[in-house]
Amino acid sequence: MDPAPQPALLLGSTGLIGRALRDLLLAHSPFHPLTALVRRPSGLSHPHLVEIVSNFADLDALPPPVTLFCSLGTTLKAAGSPAAFRRIDYEIPLRLAQWARRHGAQHLLLVSSIGADPHSSNLYLRVKGELERDLAALHFPSLDIFQPSVLLGPRPALRPAEWISQRVLKALPFLLPGPLRPYRAIPAATVAAAMAAAARSPLPGLRRHRYDEILNLAARAT
Repeated sequence: MDPAPQPALLLGSTGLIGRALRDLLLAHSPFHPLTALVRRPSGLSHPHLVEIVSNFADLDALPPPVTLFCSLGTTLKAAGSPAAFRRIDYEIPLRLAQWARRHGAQHLLLVSSIGADPHSSNLYLRVKGELERDLAALHFPSLDIFQPSVLLGPRPALRPAEWISQRVLKALPFLLPGPLRPYRAIPAATVAAAMAAAARSPLPGLRRHRYDEILNLAARAT
C-alpha cells in the first residue's frame, strides 16, 4: 500500500540542489501537494506541484506542511551585501521554520555547508552555523542537516574559476583523503537524492550528514 500523502514545502526550488530535489519529489514520493516558494514562476506544470510567489510577508496564508525542505542559499557576491546575504541564508529560512513548527511541521531538512560554525570568522560559515544552531533550538521531532562541500552540477552562469575548481575537485578526489573526505566535491543531484531518502524514513532527533553520509543516503534512493 502506498503511503498516505503528506503536504510538504520546499524553499529554494530553483537552485542547484532545489531543482533536483523538486523533480525527485514530484517523480516518486508521498510528499504532495508539494508547495514551492518562488520569486517567479518556473513554468513547470505538475498535478502535485503548487508554486507560490512569496515575499514571506504573510506566511499564515501558506498551507502548513508536515515536512519542510530548505535548500535556499546564495553567496555574498550574488547577494550584494552582508545584510542581504544574511537575510537570504539566515532570516528567511529561520522565519519559515519557526512558522512551520508552530503549525505542526514534524521534519525539517536543511542544506547547510561543511565547516558551518556560529563562531567562525568567515561570514558564510558563521551565518550557516548560526542557522543550524537556531533551527536546532526549535526542537523539530526530526531534523536533518546536510553539509556538502563544493557542489557539482550545471549552473546557468559558471565563472571560469568555478569551472576549473569543479573539474579539479571532481577529477582528483584522492587529494582529500582521510579527515579531509568531507571536503570532497559532490554532485548536487546526489545531495538531493540523499534528502529525498531521509525524508521518506525520518528518524527522531538531529543528524548532520557530510560527504560519506550523503553518499550512503543517496544510495538508498536508487
